[in-house]
Amino acid sequence: MNLRQDLIELSIEALTALANAGFVKRAQKDLAEGRLPQIEYADDGCVRARYEDGHCASLAAAKSLREALCTCPATGLCRHRVTLVLAYQQWVRAQQPALDDSAGPVAESGAETAWSPGEFDDAALAAALAPSVLEQATRLAAARPVIRLQAWHPQATAPIAHLPLCNVRFFSRRNLSHARCDCRLGGSCEHVALAVWAFRQAGGLADATLALTPRHAAAVRSTAFGPAEQDIESAVARLLRRLWLDGSSQDLAPLDAEFAGLRERLSALGWRWLLECLDELYNLLLDQAGRSSRFDPQRLVAVMAELQARLSAARSAAQQAAPLIPASQILGLGVRGEVALEHLKLVSLGLQCWSDEHQDGARVLFADPDTLAVTVLERSWVRGDGDTPTPILNRRVAGQSLRQLACAQVVTRGAKRRANGLIDIAALARQTQVLPLSAQSWEGLAAPLRQPGGAALASHLGQASPDFVRPRQAVVQVHVLPVAAVEHWGWDAATQTLYARLLCCEDAEKAQPGDSVQLAMPHVPAAVSAVDALALVLSDVADPPQRIAGLASLREGRVWLTPLAVLTRERAVVLQAGAAAVQRLDLQPLQLVSAGLAALLDRIFEEIVVWARQGLRHQPATALQRAQGLANELASHGLERSAELMQQILAEWRGATSAALSYQLTTLVLLLQGLLHGAVEEGAAPPVASLIPVEDAGNI
Repeated sequence: MNLRQDLIELSIEALTALANAGFVKRAQKDLAEGRLPQIEYADDGCVRARYEDGHCASLAAAKSLREALCTCPATGLCRHRVTLVLAYQQWVRAQQPALDDSAGPVAESGAETAWSPGEFDDAALAAALAPSVLEQATRLAAARPVIRLQAWHPQATAPIAHLPLCNVRFFSRRNLSHARCDCRLGGSCEHVALAVWAFRQAGGLADATLALTPRHAAAVRSTAFGPAEQDIESAVARLLRRLWLDGSSQDLAPLDAEFAGLRERLSALGWRWLLECLDELYNLLLDQAGRSSRFDPQRLVAVMAELQARLSAARSAAQQAAPLIPASQILGLGVRGEVALEHLKLVSLGLQCWSDEHQDGARVLFADPDTLAVTVLERSWVRGDGDTPTPILNRRVAGQSLRQLACAQVVTRGAKRRANGLIDIAALARQTQVLPLSAQSWEGLAAPLRQPGGAALASHLGQASPDFVRPRQAVVQVHVLPVAAVEHWGWDAATQTLYARLLCCEDAEKAQPGDSVQLAMPHVPAAVSAVDALALVLSDVADPPQRIAGLASLREGRVWLTPLAVLTRERAVVLQAGAAAVQRLDLQPLQLVSAGLAALLDRIFEEIVVWARQGLRHQPATALQRAQGLANELASHGLERSAELMQQILAEWRGATSAALSYQLTTLVLLLQGLLHGAVEEGAAPPVASLIPVEDAGNI
């Protein structure tokens, strides 16, 4: 007798993903109470289950759980179909002594054996997917989408393929029909074929990120830099040079035509990430002009550098036969549209609020426990003239108040997701269920989203690729850390920031040197209670913090976290959604003054931020003298490349007739970012230096 090994290997987690948690719990309860159906196994591999209520469920060979048949009135999945799988597994265990050797292994021993979905051949794909689905997959593969693969490992036995718009999980190594996609179809879709081809192309059993090679080479869309592409790069360099010279504080009207022309040309080429980078730059300029609390001058400098660096890195990759990172990934070639999701579970990681002269806005950050992806729900509301403004936390989003949604777990069938991680959720109650965030809500999260400690997170951040070669996301480097102890905290009135130092690890006795994490929580005008909410949590001895989520960055080898939400033993606190009472904060700021090389880099970045806002043309003679002194100090620290770039920029300061200015400033910013991220010894080159794409003398 040939057993249904594909059903035997389905775990509780797999059944929950393929069905839903309610049906699985009901099936487990029935089996625990002895209410077992009668199992019949046919020679053709069909499994039937007859229940006491008179209904009969059946699952044919090579079919998925969603294709099971049942005589009950349910039109979709039901508890009978789910119970069939668990009952069959129990029936096999009971029949084990009577089975002959031809039955094969019946235990879950195969679950401990490494495997890859790339082992599914073309015959398996043809059997599981319709010809029209495979044709659609071939058309999608022609755009060479970038796919991130999470290989099998014992702690999470489902390999995952993260496609630009959706995620595919493989729960069976024998039946491709059990692959689960989070698109509206749920499985047996073109995304499953793309995921299998990507695992095939990767080979091996390690995590990988790759641009999918089409099955038909003639269908490949070229990423070579011809005259048209080089002209776009020159146009971007001219725009950035104009911004550097005249500053971001200038009137935007003369720049509108340049932005519109570039946007149209990037859209025609399908360079999605370049287009989004350009849009973010323009929105930052608007935020500055509108005095929005969203505006961040350091982010402005980073985006200006990213825009130039993406183009230079893509040009460099297009000229290589086998680039480390393909040009299509850097440019976002072929990434478009949005996808409707069939079933999505989201857990809140926090809220970010903002406001300007005319409108309010918010971003709710969610984690998907199944795929560990971070998504963002954005909304903005225009304030009417003379109207009493509605408190931002009372605004309605997806049928809920913003406060409720930011402190919630969401299960929905009405979500759409874009490639950059932005989602939209329908407000229909029958499609969306909202449950409160609890102290245990983050327990289902795993690495890389949830890290075991500060040292592990520092290592993860240190190994991450630079922003200018990664696919663009609405939010990056959001992580969850355990909290073993609050070492120190205090309010700095000068910077309007609450600083803290936490010991982030599971066990304080096993803490590593790098597990000490710095927190920085600036006052946010649109969420005036956030600082007080954090202070209350940090000072609560009876119910101290257990988990913290925030935006992570690396500085001098140490993790810095901008907190978003905190979980204690008893409660969940979303900082910007709280209503904490105003309190008097102790003026006990941490000693955060940098020294040596770090202090020098801070001063240089402060100067660059001023250049970007005011413009190089409008700098006084004293600024030129300061810059010359900073260049000399860089040279004295052994950073000859950075010092040389500073000298070149100074040479172009007034006239600025060379098109190389934007390249020089971009390279300088990236070099300094690399130096600040790591604990770099004087005279050493930062890790990011080897990835900077500006190497030809003609541009520098």
